[in-house]
Amino acid sequence: MALVAYDGSGFRGFAAQDQPGVETAGGRLEAALSKMFGRSAGTPVSTPVGLVCAGRTDAGVHAAGQVVHFDVPAEGLARWMGGAGEGPGELVRLARSLSTQCGPEIVVKRALLAPEGFDARHSAVARRYRYEILRTPSPDPLLRHTTWHVPGELELAALRIGADALLGEHDFAAFCRRPPGHHGPIVRRVTDVRWERGGCGERLSFEIEANAFCHQMVRSIVGLLVAAGRGKITGADVHALLRRSGGGRAQLASPAPPGGLCLMLVRYPEELVPGGVLTG
Repeated sequence: MALVAYDGSGFRGFAAQDQPGVETAGGRLEAALSKMFGRSAGTPVSTPVGLVCAGRTDAGVHAAGQVVHFDVPAEGLARWMGGAGEGPGELVRLARSLSTQCGPEIVVKRALLAPEGFDARHSAVARRYRYEILRTPSPDPLLRHTTWHVPGELELAALRIGADALLGEHDFAAFCRRPPGHHGPIVRRVTDVRWERGGCGERLSFEIEANAFCHQMVRSIVGLLVAAGRGKITGADVHALLRRSGGGRAQLASPAPPGGLCLMLVRYPEELVPGGVLTG
């Protein structure tokens, strides 16, 4: 398994795609792994290596704590094990090689042998995202890929009142782009949500943690909360959307742009990952 960070600005999401010329963060990692382990296994052609990730981020979305796992032949892995200062199960040389091949947009912060039964996606018990908003009068071109510039009045108290309504288990169908063929409720459990002010009031950070997220859920939530902060809707409107069991997607506000969103961390049972979070 590996802990991965990436700048998603130039990628069409994380998951590898079959279309020619469409680059994804996961696709670049898979290509590097396939070359490395195809050669180390002694085959003349690279052996395809597939990745499983904790969260399939959308185009333009970033990650500081994405977790992936992949299966490779034991004989191919042997050459990447061992080395000065390397602890049991750690694959420092593998992480460095992948970062060199996939950087600078992608960095593998840590790689190690996964415990028996570990699955980056299905073993996860929670994911945490952060969304950054820039409050300066004029846009900052240096932050255009990592923040959403929102000028004008934005009431922090209204943002927090709307966010508080999200805590607990709800049907988030009104906040999601539905997968094909799915028509029922989309139930998720939100365990933490908060707005914080930083940078002398020039930055607002929204963080949300839940057992799982559906497609565009965080961006839809941020777009709706910003509408509340501008006085266009109320906290009662947020409550009403959460009561729309199995209803269609909300049209009260457009989803926030992808660039301000970052997958911060993924939580796992402590018997699989000491401390519950893979750090590096």
